[in-house]
Amino acid sequence: MLPTIILDSVADFFGLTWFDQDFYTLLLRLGINLIFMTIIIRYLYYPITKRKDYLFTYYMIGLTTFFLCFGLKKLDIDTGMGLGLFAIFGIIRYRTDAIEIKEMTYLFIIIGVSVVNSLASNKISVAEMAVINFTVVAVTYGLEYMWLVKHLTRKTIVYERIDLIVPDKYEEMKADIEKRTGLALKRFEVGKIDFLDDTAQVRIFYYAEEQAMSDYHND
Repeated sequence: MLPTIILDSVADFFGLTWFDQDFYTLLLRLGINLIFMTIIIRYLYYPITKRKDYLFTYYMIGLTTFFLCFGLKKLDIDTGMGLGLFAIFGIIRYRTDAIEIKEMTYLFIIIGVSVVNSLASNKISVAEMAVINFTVVAVTYGLEYMWLVKHLTRKTIVYERIDLIVPDKYEEMKADIEKRTGLALKRFEVGKIDFLDDTAQVRIFYYAEEQAMSDYHND
């Protein structure tokens, strides 16, 4: 009894609330968010890309977005909510390494799902939240595993035979790159050419699933 009195006194003195009914709402929405985040990240994204470095990023950004939006909603500050959401999407600009468009898309999916699950008001039922989450998962699964079955991978290489970069020798250059890399190319693009070093940057495109070794990563 005494510890309870002491805690209540401390809460009254500092203007704190130890517990309210929104705690159960937080646990429910957090559980829903974690379930659908795991489905998207671990069972849709990772089996195709095998990029473990992004697993940590997606989980932490998703959780941070969820808690930030839930906390701002509790404060009921419209300006703060707008600034908070702006900051969430703005952090993507402050990165050291370029992020591929597919990874960027998954990042927006994770942020979007987290925002929906955290900001859903009493006017949105759990069934409606489930429809939103299941729709995102279903469309992502359909695009990854049913429609876009083949994943076109790209890689940038440095090519020294610049005598073959002319359009007339496209097939010869393609055959040479395939012989050296062991990859069956879909196409390739010639980028920056350095005549001083007699080299050129070439971006090659291939289907990873069709290669003898399909563990190549995007550059």
